[in-house]
Amino acid sequence: MAVKHATRQDPASERGNLAGLSLRDLEYVVAVADLGNFMRAAERCHVTQPSLSVQIRRVEERLGTVIFERTTRKILVTEQGARLVEQMRKILVEGRRLLDIASRPEHAFGGTLRLSAIATLGPYYFPYVLADIQKAFPAVSLELGEGKTDDLVHALLRGELDVVLMSAPVTHTQVSCVAVFQEPFWLACREDHPANTETGDLWASLKPRERLLLEEGHCLREQALAACDDVAPDQRQGTSLETLRYMVAAGEGCTLMPQLATTRVQGMRYLPLPDDFARTIVLAWRKSDQRADDFRALAQTLREVRHPRLVADSDFRE
Repeated sequence: MAVKHATRQDPASERGNLAGLSLRDLEYVVAVADLGNFMRAAERCHVTQPSLSVQIRRVEERLGTVIFERTTRKILVTEQGARLVEQMRKILVEGRRLLDIASRPEHAFGGTLRLSAIATLGPYYFPYVLADIQKAFPAVSLELGEGKTDDLVHALLRGELDVVLMSAPVTHTQVSCVAVFQEPFWLACREDHPANTETGDLWASLKPRERLLLEEGHCLREQALAACDDVAPDQRQGTSLETLRYMVAAGEGCTLMPQLATTRVQGMRYLPLPDDFARTIVLAWRKSDQRADDFRALAQTLREVRHPRLVADSDFRE
């Protein structure tokens, strides 16, 4: 009688079997690729750093590929690893879609809405609309965030966000959007600035060195440059609207300020600009997302919110 001895499956066969991989493993790998650091990745994934490191080693062994080049100073993604990470992102997006589809009949957005806004909007807009969102979708748990435009779009496409409030235009072919409201810009300047006595296109009338801009990555910077790109080569910049506001109050120059962000600061004024100084805020989501009807319902809810700074056509000169 012939006896068959069990033999260990060769590595090539193991790589053809997905049984040893989980979506959680892929989340670990993507987190390290995003953050470039095992400790921060472990914090994001809510596991210990040793556990995450061991599991990523197992993933590399399972795939027969070194995904990360580990040095004493930083973590680098290998060329082959980069291709694997990109595919893992797609798998995770589809995995989340599976959960969304499964939970969709019960609650809007699948029960959780991960909503972010550009940094020049979120802090000034969210406090006024949260109650309306909660009233319209009482069974939904909200997760809010903010960031720069490109970062938010990338997070949206990776499936880390459900929907984003941002400024038009939206040019990415994988993103759908609907307009929510239009927001005028005002010129922020000191009370003693000569612009207080002028009319018309005050932004264009400024000297190049007087125009203060946000740092690169903010869509408001591009909008300010589109209105007048004549800025000083060594132009001073701000990391946020709050930084720019206090630079203006200190006499460093003038800047464009979205109307929702026109909070009072002693020694400052906000001056009206021509009607074309405005931005259209849109709600954007992935075209592949099956919850488009829910997102359109959210956009309609936001359109009906009467934000006091958008409704009131007040004169900021008083």
